[in-house]
Amino acid sequence: MEVGLDPALPTYSGGLGVLAGDTLRSAADLRVPMVGVSLLHRKGYFRQHLDASGRQTESPVEWHPEQHLQAVAPVVTITLEGRPVKVRAWQFLVRGIASDTVPVYLLDTALPDNSPWDQALTDHLYVGDERYRLGQEVVLGMGGVAMLRALGYEGELHYHMNEGHSALLAVALLERQTASRGLASATDEDLDAVRAQCIFTTHTPVPAGHDKFPLPVVKKTLNPAYTEALEAAQCCVDGTLNMTYLALFFSRYINGVAMRHGEVSRDMFPAYPINAITNGVHAVTWTCAAFRELFDRSIAQWRADNIYLRYAMDIPLHEIEKAHVQAKRDLLTEVNARTGVQLDDTVLTIGYARRATPYKRADLLFTDVERLRRMARTIGPLQVLYAGKAHPKDTEGKAMIQRIYQAAATLAEDVRVLYLEEYDMALAQQLCAGVDLWLNTPRQPQEASGTSGMKAAMNGVPSLSVLDGWWIEGHIEGVTGWSIGGGHEQGEDPSGDSASLYDKLERVILPLFYGRPAGFVEVMRSTIALNGSFFNTQRMVSQYVTNAYFPAGNGRSAPPGGALREQRG
Repeated sequence: MEVGLDPALPTYSGGLGVLAGDTLRSAADLRVPMVGVSLLHRKGYFRQHLDASGRQTESPVEWHPEQHLQAVAPVVTITLEGRPVKVRAWQFLVRGIASDTVPVYLLDTALPDNSPWDQALTDHLYVGDERYRLGQEVVLGMGGVAMLRALGYEGELHYHMNEGHSALLAVALLERQTASRGLASATDEDLDAVRAQCIFTTHTPVPAGHDKFPLPVVKKTLNPAYTEALEAAQCCVDGTLNMTYLALFFSRYINGVAMRHGEVSRDMFPAYPINAITNGVHAVTWTCAAFRELFDRSIAQWRADNIYLRYAMDIPLHEIEKAHVQAKRDLLTEVNARTGVQLDDTVLTIGYARRATPYKRADLLFTDVERLRRMARTIGPLQVLYAGKAHPKDTEGKAMIQRIYQAAATLAEDVRVLYLEEYDMALAQQLCAGVDLWLNTPRQPQEASGTSGMKAAMNGVPSLSVLDGWWIEGHIEGVTGWSIGGGHEQGEDPSGDSASLYDKLERVILPLFYGRPAGFVEVMRSTIALNGSFFNTQRMVSQYVTNAYFPAGNGRSAPPGGALREQRG
């Protein structure tokens, strides 16, 4: 549903979209024959505006697709609420480290033949009522399949669905499979033929991430034959169409996005075999200029093969420190330009930038402001940088931002706290690289993976995080960062988490940063070597190719890079 291709293109809202973009970037690097499909989002997610008290308001994004994208010729037609809706596409080429590219097609219904309501279907990301959202998912799933066919992508294709938003593509494939007989005639062999083409990745254990649509809306939106097929596929539960169940039913390979998330997903959906491929980030994209230059000098092969970052352990500590100092100064210059506040580059700077929603607990740091004040006065100064948008309808998330503003006012004389508005890829690149410590505080087990800490790790920034998602795999205490609370087997204890957070800051991190700075840089170096070398999309995409797209033993091997483009001719 979203894809982060470029900071200038508002086609994403957060981590899921950026992950999709990073996946495509690594596919281009590795010459994997891949095509991306999403929606255009003419008005983006939204522009975030924060007033002096932290109250968030929103406005549409203004951008011009024709200035960034190439229109492609085909126009396809789908049926929505019994009427034809025309869909065109815009192409963006994701370029790899060599000359290879991966095309991305952004679907657009803003065509004069469509009604005003239909034209607006590809305007907004994650905004709108159930009718609007289901209409978007018809465009993405069914329109996406039709567009790929119109563009000449034929043969043995594998459709990788990220979340259930695109799951209606399975119905489009089943319709093609039973074209001469009709959907009602679908046999087990037909279902298996569709499953052979589909891979599904679930990205969240949070209920809001699993779309459900009331059956009356579904029956009004879709052809009756489609509705009957959905009911037969056992994805209509309690009077709703569950898009996750639809994707599960029609997929031959299913995975979560961290080892722990795989366990959680198997508990949520026990009838399905769910694997795990842990997320990553695109190393070159998320490594800042100072560290790119350092790695180019010290580890020549790192761009082509990210595992070479293991040899960061051979980089002298003073070189790591020098690169980080430059990244931090660059960040604080940007902060000053945005806020007029000049922060001190010698002060321990904590970064937190996530979607502002309650389960991520962005305000956990301020559970005991007096203790925070005391440690800043007695051990060493602190400053904190926040960023992140709350969904326009997430009143609790918006209230959390306001609580952070209130804490900032309370601590103003002792701990500088700034909340940077309009968090996007460009700000993330600077923030993840320039802070000294990355903070992550989700409720267990609701963090499917998390990738912001991985971005920080590329730049030697260690994490202080709850043991959930990817951090269970990336955490080595005192080596790659520090844990908050105990492991997931101990259950959730919010008061224990806040106490643990303060204990680690007061007794370990602040004393290390100010009392033994070389020791802190050692942690930075091992963060790059151990986590940067593994938690990248180069490794992740390679696992998808081997385990999901072209698994050993199925009689097929991975096609050479560019095979689909050659077929298109």
